[in-house]
Amino acid sequence: VLMTATDPQLMSVDEVLPEKQQPSTFALMMRNRSVFWGGVLLLIMAAIAIIWPLFTGSPTEQNVMSRLKPPSAGFWFGTDFLGRDIFVRVVHGGRISLVVGISVAAIATVIGLFTGLLAGYVRWLDAPVMRVMDGLMAIPAILLAIAMISISGATLTTVVIAITIPEIPRVVRLVRAVVLTVRDEPYVEAAIASGTRLPAILIRHILPNTIAPMIVQATYICGAAMLTESILGFLGAGIPPEIPSWGNIMSEGRTYFQLTPWIIFFPGIALAVTVLAVNIVGDGLRDTLDPRIARKMRV
Repeated sequence: VLMTATDPQLMSVDEVLPEKQQPSTFALMMRNRSVFWGGVLLLIMAAIAIIWPLFTGSPTEQNVMSRLKPPSAGFWFGTDFLGRDIFVRVVHGGRISLVVGISVAAIATVIGLFTGLLAGYVRWLDAPVMRVMDGLMAIPAILLAIAMISISGATLTTVVIAITIPEIPRVVRLVRAVVLTVRDEPYVEAAIASGTRLPAILIRHILPNTIAPMIVQATYICGAAMLTESILGFLGAGIPPEIPSWGNIMSEGRTYFQLTPWIIFFPGIALAVTVLAVNIVGDGLRDTLDPRIARKMRV
């Protein structure tokens, strides 16, 4: 039997299912276990970091009589060598990690997206822009961050900028690759032929194709930024010691690690769980926003 053009086996999923029966992108994300459970875990960590400090004491409060106490009912995560409550410091440190991760992801995405669009579409800008990006990628991110912080001083703003700069080239390369595959499409050529200006072409016809990969890339940048901030803090080149962050909490505890391992263990677990949640969400978003995988999920 000859199969006609209306045979369901030859039709796409969007043609087989009526539009009103097709699940939305948000519904597909909620179906994805990685997005759902990773998002739940991330929301729990964010809620603890944002809300819990409102009900705890100061992270710099010292109690010499309670130095190096093990975890107990009074001190859930124990105390450090100055008698400071590790639980309070870990909770406050979560704010710093979230601020750094979200800020770096947002700034790197915006700058990288704009630069990548221009580099990929404007042909004469491609070579000089990409050579600059290649030069930045050739410098180890940690060394570049340490050098910038050493020159400008260790502040939260400096740390965010120092971590953001090495992430921008990765975003630019991703966006440029997408633009190169799209700029010669018939609908883009039709827009050019009709006299559409460059900003309108980039925003209306090319930018929508970069949204899905950029969302996924932003989640990975967020997780990498939190790890980099903790590494800088552990090396003593990150957030100032008077501001608790997971990195400098672990840095202060390494001297007493054999005697009081909980000083490093609890902030390390908090960092690992948060970065794991971000990466799980990123993996789920990648699967959901991939047209081939999403088409199977709609069936």
